[in-house]
Amino acid sequence: MAEQPQPISPVKNFFAGGFGGVCLVFVGHPLDTIKVRLQTQPKPQPGQPPLYSGTFDCFRKTLVGEGVRGLYKGMAAPIVGVTPMFAVCFFGFGLGKKLQQRKPDDVLTYPQLFAAGMLSGVFTTVIMAPGERIKCLLQIQAATGETKYNGPLDCAKQLYREAGIRGVYKGTVLTLMRDVPASGMYFMTYEWLKNILTPKGKSVSDLSVPRILFAGGLAGIFNWAVAIPPDVLKSRFQTAPPGKYPNGFRDVLRELIREEGVASLYKGFTAVMIRAFPANAACFLGFEVAMKFLNWIAPGL
Repeated sequence: MAEQPQPISPVKNFFAGGFGGVCLVFVGHPLDTIKVRLQTQPKPQPGQPPLYSGTFDCFRKTLVGEGVRGLYKGMAAPIVGVTPMFAVCFFGFGLGKKLQQRKPDDVLTYPQLFAAGMLSGVFTTVIMAPGERIKCLLQIQAATGETKYNGPLDCAKQLYREAGIRGVYKGTVLTLMRDVPASGMYFMTYEWLKNILTPKGKSVSDLSVPRILFAGGLAGIFNWAVAIPPDVLKSRFQTAPPGKYPNGFRDVLRELIREEGVASLYKGFTAVMIRAFPANAACFLGFEVAMKFLNWIAPGL
């Protein structure tokens, strides 16, 4: 296995991870909007067609009805959250690696990298859960035509006023169920691909831009292959009226399976997979470029 960069710098990880996250959101948010609208669209009445027949129909209707801005609805919440979230995410992965090392130069196995990635998922949930709740509510609001929230801050204020901090953090358990295993797969896949794409005799840190993009994009696909079912449950639960699912995700799961079958757990699959490669390729490229820049201007930081 190829070498892993040492040591871990929390400050560099903060800035590099934040920049990578901004790149991810900017590239991937339009398809994230499509994904959430597909996942949360109401069940059609008997004899009536669904609101959206699929990914491309949803994209077309959003673009025609709301313009390009409609595809970026709710982006302010994830943009505000990405810098600390991805800082914590990449730092959590680094910390997970460090905790498993007996010596600073130990090279970790892939199961150990998976465990380190899972730790990053735990760390990011604190920031991710409320941001996801606000983002999903704003995304479906635009589709219904009703304007209850005037933006992310107004949405957060109303949620807190209505149900306190629990209202803001609704869906935290499902966010954990999605992000912990998915983050493990995400980072392990990225490290694995970086290692196999590194030419013999070369360092992982010398990977070309196309290879970084490929490794990051494919890591995103593996991540979402694990994350989609709990993500569907999370989107439904976070956007449901208060009291609709008293037993949490179990009620959401039972309702979806009963009314729409197992395939409903993969709603938005096409949009997710189309988004996953470019968005995560942009994220990891942004991270690697920012890290190299930080190492150049502040090698001792």
